[in-house]
Amino acid sequence: MARRKRTAAEPPIFDTELADMPADLRWREWMNRIEAVLFAAPKPVEREALARVIGRDASIDLLIDDIREALRGKPYDVVSIAGGWAFRTRTAYADAIATSAAVPERAVDLTQNEAMVLVSIAYHQPVTRAGVSEVLGREVSRDVIGALRDKNMITAGPRSPTAGAPFTYVTTKGFLEHFGLDTLRELPEIEALQDAGLLSNDLGAPEAFPVGSDRLPDDM
Repeated sequence: MARRKRTAAEPPIFDTELADMPADLRWREWMNRIEAVLFAAPKPVEREALARVIGRDASIDLLIDDIREALRGKPYDVVSIAGGWAFRTRTAYADAIATSAAVPERAVDLTQNEAMVLVSIAYHQPVTRAGVSEVLGREVSRDVIGALRDKNMITAGPRSPTAGAPFTYVTTKGFLEHFGLDTLRELPEIEALQDAGLLSNDLGAPEAFPVGSDRLPDDM
């Protein structure tokens, strides 16, 4: 069957394979494409998106490794966040960036109460509002849950098997992105947060949270 000719109005076909290039130049071009996408993207870029700009036989993981090697000695790096990759400045330069006041504050504004509820959900998920109240030893209002959902820190999880089948809550990819985590396995030990003074010692231990499960809802 004859191929349909592309009309003048159709965009040119994007060449991912670069078969006409020498192997070393082709690899460098794939690295450059990934760097360009990461640089332009406002959020971590997932594997599927990067796969669209490189050849079928190219390894994204090896390309990322080579990019990171090329960035040795630079004040920024490619890091794994929320199942994707993003450029991040190295922590050694945090003071310089803060002193310059050139970068606007992008942190999600969490009240102390919201932060405590968020940590309880992160370490006990999936957990109901009543479950969070039990962990904290006080009633957690629907307004706090709603505020955390509006800030894309939590979302509804599976229904609880308890009476009434209430909704449970789980953290989102936005939560991982905000705290610079690749997976839930990277959550610090709760005792370390308490020792650093970031959490009250009244917060219960995360006995119900399956830290090694790396479980996230399918729609996040």
